[in-house]
Amino acid sequence: MIPSTPDGVDVVLPCLDEAEALPWVLGRIPPGWRAIVVDNGSTDGSAGIARALGANVVEEPRRGFGAACHAGLTAATAPVVCFCDCDASLDPALLVPFVDEVRGGAADLVLGRRRPHGRGAWPAHARAGNVALALLLRRRTGLRLHDLGPLRAARREALLGLGLSDRRSGYPLQMVVRAADAGWRVTEHDVPYLPRSGASKVTGTWRGTWQAVRDMNRVLAEPPVASPSPVAPPSRGNRP
Repeated sequence: MIPSTPDGVDVVLPCLDEAEALPWVLGRIPPGWRAIVVDNGSTDGSAGIARALGANVVEEPRRGFGAACHAGLTAATAPVVCFCDCDASLDPALLVPFVDEVRGGAADLVLGRRRPHGRGAWPAHARAGNVALALLLRRRTGLRLHDLGPLRAARREALLGLGLSDRRSGYPLQMVVRAADAGWRVTEHDVPYLPRSGASKVTGTWRGTWQAVRDMNRVLAEPPVASPSPVAPPSRGNRP
């Protein structure tokens, strides 16, 4: 396993039965960065494949996207932590400019705005749910974001300071909401979104999408939580 360095980057990869996609995803991790694959109860040998490919593997038995992401965050030790899906729909190499933006002090949280490439890359029901949530997020925080995509980068200590508590589908949204409440500068950049390998565990069906929307609506209903500001002084970012 590759240890993180004082100026390194850890990439958290929540994983549930992604044996087919893992070789491509791990092969796209930028040189010198550390991949942390969080196995969330896979039965297809994903954990063994990840270890064989040199990734650090964290076992998280409690099911849930948020549970897997947070287990990876707490296992990370690098100053900057990134998140990326493990299904080959997003290229972790695209995180390099995200990290540069965070390190350079231009932003505190950088998100990837997914732009579908290829047939079936983003089903209509999942895209509709995402648009609705982006509008609700704008009303709640003032952030003019278009996507709550999983490709993102921020400083580790600042993320831990947000006190993230959701362990289901609301985790990515809660991160953005609490960052906004703390005055973080949040930016987003277009990234290609490819057809994923296998079926989505969250938004692969209308039922899964509805559950995700319910989880996220619960997050939006939470009262603001006082959180420490990130390392760099906040500004208006992409607020109107």
